Amino acid sequence: MATVTLVPPGVRSRRGRGRPFPKGRQVDPRVRAEVRALLGDRPRDPTLLIEHLHLLQDRFGHLSTAHLAALAEEMRLAQAEVFEVATFYAHFDVIREGEAPPAALTLRVCDSVACMLAGAEALHAELQRGLDPEAVRVVHAPCMGACDRAPAAMLGQRLLAPVSLEVAQRAMADRAVEPELPPAQGLRAYLAEGGYRHLRALRTAADREAAIERVLEEIERAGLRGLGGAGFPTARKWRIVRSFPGPRELCVNADEGEPGTFKDGWHLARHPHRFLEGMLIAAEVVAAERMWIYLRDEYPHVRLLLERAIGELEAEGLVEPGRIVLRRGAGAYICGEESALIESLEGKRGLPRHRPPYVAERGLFGRPTLVNNVETLAWVPTILERGAEWFAAQGRRGAKGLRSFSVSGRVREPGVKIAPAGITLRELVDEFCGGMAPGHQLAAYLPGGASGGILPARLADLPLDFGTLEREGCFVGSHAVVVLSQKDDLRAVARNLMAFFADESCGQCTPCRVGTEKALVLMERPRWDGALLAELALAMRDASICGLGQAAPNPLDSLFRHFPELFTAAELPRRAEA
Repeated sequence: MATVTLVPPGVRSRRGRGRPFPKGRQVDPRVRAEVRALLGDRPRDPTLLIEHLHLLQDRFGHLSTAHLAALAEEMRLAQAEVFEVATFYAHFDVIREGEAPPAALTLRVCDSVACMLAGAEALHAELQRGLDPEAVRVVHAPCMGACDRAPAAMLGQRLLAPVSLEVAQRAMADRAVEPELPPAQGLRAYLAEGGYRHLRALRTAADREAAIERVLEEIERAGLRGLGGAGFPTARKWRIVRSFPGPRELCVNADEGEPGTFKDGWHLARHPHRFLEGMLIAAEVVAAERMWIYLRDEYPHVRLLLERAIGELEAEGLVEPGRIVLRRGAGAYICGEESALIESLEGKRGLPRHRPPYVAERGLFGRPTLVNNVETLAWVPTILERGAEWFAAQGRRGAKGLRSFSVSGRVREPGVKIAPAGITLRELVDEFCGGMAPGHQLAAYLPGGASGGILPARLADLPLDFGTLEREGCFVGSHAVVVLSQKDDLRAVARNLMAFFADESCGQCTPCRVGTEKALVLMERPRWDGALLAELALAMRDASICGLGQAAPNPLDSLFRHFPELFTAAELPRRAEA
């Protein structure tokens, strides 16, 4: 009589090609209990994967493969799906089997352009020598939004800016790893000056459609544009989203990761309710069911402020609990691209989507979605309060409105400067920044952050606005201005920017993934191959999926175009020689 072997469901028999246990990494019961206790009664929704990874990272200081396997089981996701998301984002430290976990503390030292100018490379080496490697791990990191206080670093969730070895040692001794709360304006103070008046008026209007149309017309006449970089007319975008059938969503891009950009963090840290009112008005106009704020993880102090401000709104009855959702980014510059941001909000890797369809038609969870950045929404209450004509009249040379310029580099007084649209670089430096720093003379400037290109001092009288710099191969983008002097090595600046793009490429498309890495290798050589670099730049611009790869060559092209004196004739591409 044949022997019958009973095999539990889902487990193959040892006989033949089977195995006596399920395929894949097994979950340790002890680790499963740790993960369950940490998650508590939080939903196991797949869109919360990144939030749950943050919980593990914050609790243990790293992500072990054992914890990832347990999290996958708990969320009913494939282990590969959890692993690919965890390894995509820079702020998750995934430790493979057999690897030693990192030190309990991590000191991330910014090496982006403003910090490079402030000596970040030498500082990084000094910190590695001067700090106990068993107590703290010192690593390179991209821009932290503290360009005006360079050099910057983050110890845990505490920003140290400007940082030095002595500052880091004191923070280590004091265990100062939690964020510091800035003195932001609270709800009571905002209400006392008339805050949320326009939101209430819109909600209680007898003819709601007419009231919405009046808001749209006011925003339109003011000339408000998207100030995250693209400059698309705001009222037109709101109308487009309204044209698609609901339900609709609203997403706020607060993930400003462009080196040189820190204005959104500035607005949030000082006037969170002004921004929140602008967001709520936009949600009323497009009839968004929920509002999602995607905040860069380098702003933990802002996260605490927003949590408090949102709680104040809910307690006041100005918004229903749960209608505003605050989500943390995880260290991926690509998530500043709106479709990559939406992928991340859905709990996935931040890979840009192919378009069409555009997110206005099919965005978050497949719904029509309005995406605006922080500054754009922060201007809405001011425009409704002071009038479209007032706002539009603030510009210069035919430009409309005010702009928040993030200014860093070789100026006497760096910082966020609220200045007229259409102002020139020379006016911005002289009128708002106290002039150049002592001992420095203007030689060049980045008008729009890392991707906006580099312009020479002789073009410092061009208006800084949308559509005014493109003929010079540059653009104003998010209005991040980095000022350079005669003491700066422009080739080193371009290399620094290309290294940033190579590190931040999501890897989805070959022109960007390979092009940025190859360009960086070529730019690190003593003599540049201008012809090959120009060919690479053309391929990246023409074939990359999103703006990262398309704009990455701009600083390189700018040097060839505006600074040919930096190269020998053999290094220049033929078009520059002509």
